[in-house]
Order: sequence, then structure tokens, then C-alpha cells
Amino acid sequence: MNSDHQADSATGNDTTTQGDRVLIFDTTLRDGEQAPGFSMSRTQKLRMARALADLGVDILEAGFPAASEDDCASVKAIAAAVRGPRICGLARCQASDIESVARAIEPAQKGRIHIFLATSPLHREFKLQMSRQQVIDTAVAGVERALACCDDVEFSAEDALRTEPEFLAEVFSAVIAAGAGTVNVPDTVGYTTPIEIAERFAWLYANVRGADSVVFSAHCHDDLGMAVANSLAAISAGARQVECTINGIGERAGNAALEELVMALRVRSDHFGGLHSAIRTQRLHATARLLSQITSQPIARNKAVIGANAFAHESGIHQHGMLKHRGTYEIMRAEDVGVSRSELVLGKHSGRHALRERLAALGHELDDAALDDVFTRFKSLADRKREVFDADIEAMALGRDPEAVGPWHLSHLHATSHVGASASASVRLSHDDGRVVSEAAIGDGPVDAVLRAVTRAVGHDFSVDEFHIRALSEGGDAQGQAAIRVIHEGRELRGQSVSTDIVEAAANAILEIANRIEHLHADAPPAATVFAR
Repeated sequence: MNSDHQADSATGNDTTTQGDRVLIFDTTLRDGEQAPGFSMSRTQKLRMARALADLGVDILEAGFPAASEDDCASVKAIAAAVRGPRICGLARCQASDIESVARAIEPAQKGRIHIFLATSPLHREFKLQMSRQQVIDTAVAGVERALACCDDVEFSAEDALRTEPEFLAEVFSAVIAAGAGTVNVPDTVGYTTPIEIAERFAWLYANVRGADSVVFSAHCHDDLGMAVANSLAAISAGARQVECTINGIGERAGNAALEELVMALRVRSDHFGGLHSAIRTQRLHATARLLSQITSQPIARNKAVIGANAFAHESGIHQHGMLKHRGTYEIMRAEDVGVSRSELVLGKHSGRHALRERLAALGHELDDAALDDVFTRFKSLADRKREVFDADIEAMALGRDPEAVGPWHLSHLHATSHVGASASASVRLSHDDGRVVSEAAIGDGPVDAVLRAVTRAVGHDFSVDEFHIRALSEGGDAQGQAAIRVIHEGRELRGQSVSTDIVEAAANAILEIANRIEHLHADAPPAATVFAR
């Protein structure tokens, strides 16, 4: 974490007095994680939260505690383990929601309760069935209840950009008077434009009572592809907090991408009057890659700032200019976002020191025990493939999610396929309780056959909702990452595995899901406790 951020954390400075700094409110683990395809286990959320803290985010929205016991437990684990950012939980303007957040963030060094209530005519009529006065009264009561639990409260007016300006000003004036320290203006459905949002923020500053005593925040969605542009326009008009996610993940088309916002402020500081964030930009690439690995969702090659092509130049004219001076076609340095200009290829003769150095260059600082584990797997992989690339090393550094390890283990796998005929697979699994189970199955291909065989062997009833394989590196001996999503008893579960053998990767990915189910059943509260609640 950089020195500016540490100084704020150490002194406990209130986030309303940051001067020329734009506060970065990261909601990757709440708004981002609730989007289809991006769900994370508790362990994965904690790892991501630590990476976000190391990145230097000011506020970390860890989840929606009232949504589920698992979400509440995840927020509490993050609040207990992560230091630096202010740990925040989302709540509706309901006492039970607010109390859930208060309990979840209680271990945090610094906490925030983020409450929300819709304000637009559509939401008032069809969702809330409330009058204007009822909305104001509910919002004020929510702020007062939250302040009784926590000294830092943020209020969001859901669908604010489709709310009548005069009424929105009334709501904000009321919640500020009640004690809210941050008021958020969400473009919930990604409907606004940069000119409109700038005008709205300027108008609110002029018409909301107490506007100069709070932080105004922007939360923009990307339905029309303008989330980052709208957020920057809001900053130009006075917003001093932006709510965003790594890689822009989030509901529907996503949220404003943190890495794009931060680098726009840095590269165009002349345009934004010297406004800056406390983000350690050299950590952006590693943090984005970590999220991609955890969720098994690849980053588009042409993704701004952190895509594989962001600093690549193929056109002859561009290459000629770059050779003369990098500034001809690059507006920022790759090193500024943590991209190494050269990829050091390791092999079976590489040692622990070279591996540690490469891991550090990629943003992974491992203790000796973790390095020992990665080095053992690195040597095993180096015996199977000629060259080990950065993507291979990062996959090993990610390690395995403890919630997906055991009790089932793959002992044997054999798969065959023939052109024009069904494929077959046989597996042998061992269980920590001593059982050994063998199964065979026929499928449309070797991967389908092995998935059927493993599913039969573990005895759980689930169907694969999503399956994909991607190469992690180059060459015919590249490792493949298999990622699988299933719906089990209404819960989305994900498994992933990496191997030079894609059939083996698929088998271990589905086995991860079986192990997650076993852990869920083992951790479930007794039936009497459930019924008593």
C-alpha cells in the first residue's frame, strides 16, 4: 500500500477531508460478484479483498450481509482480516438489514454502512409503492438507524439519474441533515450521458442543503458503454468518490472499470485539475489478472489499460514510431500499470530464486511455505512442458481454494474416443473416509464422458450449466484451464482446474464442485437451528 494511503489509514482521517483526492470505492465483491459468472467462494473473496487492500482502494464494499448467511460470513471474515480500506456492507433501509451489516463489519478497523432506497417515479410506483414523503421518511429513518450502529454512513438514491431533480435534492438534504457523510448518485441502469450527469451533479451541489459538508459519489453502470466517461464527468462536476470494480464487472453490462478511471485521472491530470487517487497503479495488472483467474473469466485482449494488446504494436508504421520514441503511440508506460516489458520464460533448469523473482515481478509475494508448494508444482510442470510462461506461474501462485480441496481425490482416469462414435471414460476416486469408488460413462466426447463418470461416482445430483476451456499460454504443450459452473439446490457453484491434459483438468474441475458441496453439507447448521430462526 502506498504511503498516502497508509497515512490516511494510520491517522483515521475522515473520508470527507481528502482535498484533491478522489476516493476509490471498490464494489468488486458486491456489485461485481453478484453478476452471473463472477461468483466467488468465501476464501476467494478474502484473497481478492487482500489484493484490493494492497492496491490501495479507500472503501471496500465486501458484500450484502442480509442476502445470505454465506455473504454475511464473507463480509465478517474480510472485516476481521483486511486492514487499510474502510470495510463497507450494503443494506436496504430496513432495521434487520442494517443490523446485519453492523454485525458483519464489527471486526473492521474502519467500517461503513451503505444504505440504499429507490427514488425514481418508476420505482416509487411499481416497486416501493410509496409516496414522496414516505420515501424521505424511510431514508431518514435508515440513516438514523445506521448511525446508531456505525459512525460512517453512506446513502444511495437508487435510480437517481431518472429521479426528478427537485425531489432528489429533497431526499439528499434530508439524509445529510440526519447525518449521512456520503451521498451516492447511481446511474443504476446505465441510461445517462456525460453531459447530463455533469449537469446533474453541478445542479445538486447548488441545490442540496449541506452539500459542502459531505462527499458526493458516482456509481455508473455500463449499459450504453459510458460508465467510465460518466464517472469522469461526475468527477469534473464535483464528485469526490467513484464506485467501480476491477475489470468493470457487475450487473448486466457491468460497472465503471477501476483501472480505466484511475489511469484516466493519472494520464489526464492536466484536464482534471490535479485530482488523483491513492491507488498503487503498478498493482493494477496483477489485481486484474487475479480476478480473471479466480472467476475463470478471461480479460479481452483489447481491454483498455490491462488487456494483452494494450501495449502491443503490430502495424509497421506504429512499430517504426515506437522504435524512435515510445511516446509516438503510447500515452502511458506499461510499467505504470504493472505490465513487464519482457516475459522471462522459465524451464526445468530454473531455480527457486528465479521463480521467486518472477513471481514478485508478476505481483505475487509468497511466504517460504507457499513458495515451496509452488516450486514443487513448477518443477513437475517443467518436466511435462518445455517452457513455463507467466500465465502458468500465475495459475500456480493462485493455488487451490481450501473449500474445494478434499474429501474427494482423483486417483485414476482413462478416456477414449473414436471418430464417429461415442467416447468413454472411467475414473477411480478416493475419499478421505477411506472409500474408493470407480465409475464409467459414455458421452458425446471425452470431456462429456469424464464429467458424467465423476458425477456418478460422487453421487451428487447436478447438471453442468456452463463449461469452457482456454489455453493459458502458447504452444502445443500449453496448459488448459477448465472452468465449470453448476446450479445445485439453487446455489451457483464453480470449479476450475489447470493441466496440460484438458480431460484431466475437466475431471478435477467437476471434482472441485463435488468437494464444495461436501463442505457445504458439513458446515450446514443443525436442522433444529434452521427451523428456529
